[in-house]
Amino acid sequence: MDWFKRKDKKIKEKIKKAIPDGLWEKCPSCKEILFKPELDKNLAVCRHCSHHFRMDYRKYLDLIIDEGSSKRLFENIKSSNFLNFVGRRNYDDQLNDAYKKSGNTDSIEIYSGSIKSKSVIIGIMNFGFIGGSMGSALGELISLAIVKARKDKKPLILVCKSGGARMQEGAISLMQLAKISTQLAKFSDSGGLYITVLTDPTTGGVTASYGMLGDIIFAEPGALIGFAGPRVIKQTIGQDLPEGFQRSEFLLEKGFIDRIISRDKMKNHLHNIIDLLN
Repeated sequence: MDWFKRKDKKIKEKIKKAIPDGLWEKCPSCKEILFKPELDKNLAVCRHCSHHFRMDYRKYLDLIIDEGSSKRLFENIKSSNFLNFVGRRNYDDQLNDAYKKSGNTDSIEIYSGSIKSKSVIIGIMNFGFIGGSMGSALGELISLAIVKARKDKKPLILVCKSGGARMQEGAISLMQLAKISTQLAKFSDSGGLYITVLTDPTTGGVTASYGMLGDIIFAEPGALIGFAGPRVIKQTIGQDLPEGFQRSEFLLEKGFIDRIISRDKMKNHLHNIIDLLN
């Protein structure tokens, strides 16, 4: 293959350097190519069009809670294969892989902490754990968080991100909707302040229950929020859907949510609401 090489020594051959994977991200909204480390510094928000990428769940803790004030609660509660469910893949294997991938945590983490010195209980859903699906462990964790918020007389904040119920746990998974809603009713009767933050995506049983039961409902820009996905709805009703259907802007216009808040302003808005209503 020597005849393909240049013979003139004055012309230097350049060896192309491989670009490491994961350094660049294409914005799905404006199509700009973004440098991943800079995108991460900007809270996973496109600097050109303000498109909100999905962000790792633990970064919401740093975003919302005062540094050094957070303490994780109820961390020993985990999902298990109590129905001995076996499908295309054994549920035990799914759980083991999910725990390894997510750092030994479930589909939600509960913390106590403060927002500009205002004490709160906060739950942050982990979409990386089987799509943030609702299992019995999630129902128990949120219920315990509600009880603690009621007992300590603190506001409760839930950052929602989920694909819906975890059907590997059958009807037990669906029962979590009623279980959590019952605890929220008691919390409301005692005068508790409950705030939800809906992120992309918030779907299925979360939208059908505690995601939409907040006294105040915030959402991130462009978040997909709904029960069934738009493709399923379109196939069911046989009609084209309105532009932006099930996105937070559409839901704000229809009165389903109270306000759309960008990530850089989330902490200030949460503090102001708590200071005003609590």
